[in-house]
Amino acid sequence: MTPRIPGSGLAKGLAVTLRTMTRKTVTAQYPDVQPELPPRSRGVIGLFEENCTVCMLCARECPDWCIYIDSHKETVPAATPGGRERSRNVLDRFAIDFSLCMYCGICIEVCPFDALFWSPEFEYAETDIHELTHERDKLREWMWTVPEPPALDPAAEEPKEIAAARKTAEKLEAQRAQEAQQAEEAQRAQETQQAQENRRPEGEGEA
Repeated sequence: MTPRIPGSGLAKGLAVTLRTMTRKTVTAQYPDVQPELPPRSRGVIGLFEENCTVCMLCARECPDWCIYIDSHKETVPAATPGGRERSRNVLDRFAIDFSLCMYCGICIEVCPFDALFWSPEFEYAETDIHELTHERDKLREWMWTVPEPPALDPAAEEPKEIAAARKTAEKLEAQRAQEAQQAEEAQRAQETQQAQENRRPEGEGEA
């Protein structure tokens, strides 16, 4: 082991300082120049309201208790005759107080229905701290700034949600095509019948 030269650490530190002093300072003139953030930056939390079932799991697990949820129950008629009516929770309010939020992401991780997502949006400063409690309309606007998830492995199975949505869309498209075909056939039959009546000689068919 080679002995250390006295003062070598100080010399290295001064060398780093001198190199830094000779470099040109680069300052981003925000807000005229927007910062280049990573696509998965933790800015704010977006809400995909259609997936929310008001399970309250995000509000219960939040360590800051900054999520406020209100809901009411509605009765859903039976899907089939003789079936039983069901009740479901309907979301009335979903708000997040970002003056309390510490951006831990627990609410996003525990949501079992993928209703909460990280958005890279960060420009939401307010002059009044009370205005940092954003309601579901604003949270939904931020949802559209959420980047798309990374592509799946080519050999991976298609997500069940996408497969179900595609089957429903294909079924509706096939139903619309069938209805259009039936309407076209009915129109042709009507035009054929009208043409035959126009070609019929006068007095034909009269008693």
